Amino acid sequence: MNNSKKITRITYIALLALLLVAPFIGLYPVFVMKLLCFGLFACAFNLLLGFTGLLSFGHAAFFGSAAYVTGWFVKSQGWTPEIAILAGTVGAGLIGLVVGAVAIRRQGIYFAMITLAIAQMVYFFCLQAPFTGGEDGLQGVPRGSLFGMLSLQSDNAMYYFVVAVFVLCFQFISRIVNSPFGQVLKMIRENEPRAISLGYQVDRYKLLAFVLSAALAGLAGSLKTLVMGFATLSDVHWSMSGEVILMTLLGGVGTFFGPVMGAGIVISLQNLLADKVGSWVTVIIGVIFVLCVLAFRKGVVGELQAFRERRSAAALAGSKQT
Repeated sequence: MNNSKKITRITYIALLALLLVAPFIGLYPVFVMKLLCFGLFACAFNLLLGFTGLLSFGHAAFFGSAAYVTGWFVKSQGWTPEIAILAGTVGAGLIGLVVGAVAIRRQGIYFAMITLAIAQMVYFFCLQAPFTGGEDGLQGVPRGSLFGMLSLQSDNAMYYFVVAVFVLCFQFISRIVNSPFGQVLKMIRENEPRAISLGYQVDRYKLLAFVLSAALAGLAGSLKTLVMGFATLSDVHWSMSGEVILMTLLGGVGTFFGPVMGAGIVISLQNLLADKVGSWVTVIIGVIFVLCVLAFRKGVVGELQAFRERRSAAALAGSKQT
């Protein structure tokens, strides 16, 4: 194992330890849970953009639709949270299958516009459907009891459940990217004509990546509903799609931890500034985003990785000269 992998592993272990003790060192559990939900959302989006090269403007449709499905099943049908989360995730995956089957026939801006158009259709459905609560959304969604036995009403119990789901999903995404399937996705991102010439049916690979990304985004939306206790139209609004793009670009496209870092920056700024500057928080985040893009072209984590690689290359070149 080289030094870079050792540093990465130590960093992840330290961050996991920090998550485990966070409630006991003064960090507000609901804030950290919200951060993890949006971190998972950004990781799901990064699977599509960073590792497959497909820019979607409609990921809010998967995040928000799963939020509504989970909230409705828990509140109106009395389902246990794990079954409701599964229903929301599967529902988001099925919507992703339909959207992906249509969208992957096009590339570039046409792909992005198709995803945005279908996402707007989902938004208006959520606005008009009788079971979504219209403009009020679903309020007062209970957390319920996991498997009907472990109550999630306390913030600490819900916190460790969210941490467990996030860690498993993060590891799952890492396995996907480092698998032969993930290597094909990277090939499609770098040179799709070459992948086609080698005999790969790239549309199938892109569709599967799209469905996986949609399902993981739906899982994030389902968790967010249980954590916050509501699902609203803002979850399916186009601005939510823009927000996850912002998180991913800010942290670093094509990196594992970058989207989580970007989500942490955006959610922290929103919580810190919302009660001080009101709606101007969006403007401030936009300015910070522009400055970060100008200063860190590869995102925060991407630039740190590039800096570490340059140092390693310089050290290796120096050792060869001696």
